[in-house]
This record gives sequence, C-alpha cells and structure tokens, in this order.
Amino acid sequence: MARRIRSASFATPAASPRRRGAAILEMALALGLLLSLSFGTVEFGYFFFVKNTVQGAAREGARVAITPTGSNSDVTAAVNAALQAAGMRTADFTTTVKVNGVVANCNTAVAGQTVEVNVQATWGTVGLRPLGLIGTSKNVLGAATMRKEGS
Repeated sequence: MARRIRSASFATPAASPRRRGAAILEMALALGLLLSLSFGTVEFGYFFFVKNTVQGAAREGARVAITPTGSNSDVTAAVNAALQAAGMRTADFTTTVKVNGVVANCNTAVAGQTVEVNVQATWGTVGLRPLGLIGTSKNVLGAATMRKEGS
C-alpha cells in the first residue's frame, strides 16, 4: 500500500496590520534611497557629458585658431557648431582666445606661438539639477592649447 505524504501548504497566513505597516515603512526607506541614487547618477552623468562636450568644443576651436587664416570669429563659429551638435544652447557659453597667455585675436599670432581656447559656462545655466548636488555657481570649463601653424 502506497503511503500518502501530505505536502506542506505554501499559502501564507494573512499578515497582521502591524507587519503590513513595517513593510510599507521598509519600502518607503528603500525607495527613497534608490531614487536618490538614481537622480544623483543622472545629475553627475550629465555633468560629465557637458564637461566632455565643452572640452571637445574648445579643442575644435583651437584647431581652427592655429591655422594661418584662422580668426576669432572662425573660432567662435567652430565652438558653436560643436556645442550645437551636442544639443547645447550656444548663448550659455563664453569663448575666449589667448595668444601666449594674453587675450588677443588668434590671427595676430605668429608660427610657433601658443594659442589657447577656453569655453566656459556656469552649471546653473547649462545643468540638469534633479537633486541640486552640484552648485549653480560651479564653472564648466573646457580648454585647449595648441601651437600656431606656419603659413
């Protein structure tokens, strides 16, 4: 004769109201922490995206500035094109050209002199701030220095 084994019931008894309250509290604490981590990751990720974009725009501006026929208006146009390609508003950024460390027009530089292009904005004007972890006065700066080419 086969012996019949009773299986244990997997049904859980109804939770007491006190236990349900503890589960809601635990979920609220865990959800708050997870949302903070998620929004913080978004904010810092976007900061690094903007920083990388500004650095690339400065590099593009410097590449135009070192050519024998390059002028500051050409540099600004190249920087703006790079920023627009990344979806940035160009009005939020300032572009500065320096020749041997002095603000000047890049077409005044002679071959071999250093030309520096700086692109700058404040985080409050270009940033995404879901938690406000990065201050609005934080500068986002991209800089590139190259030597002027000969004609």
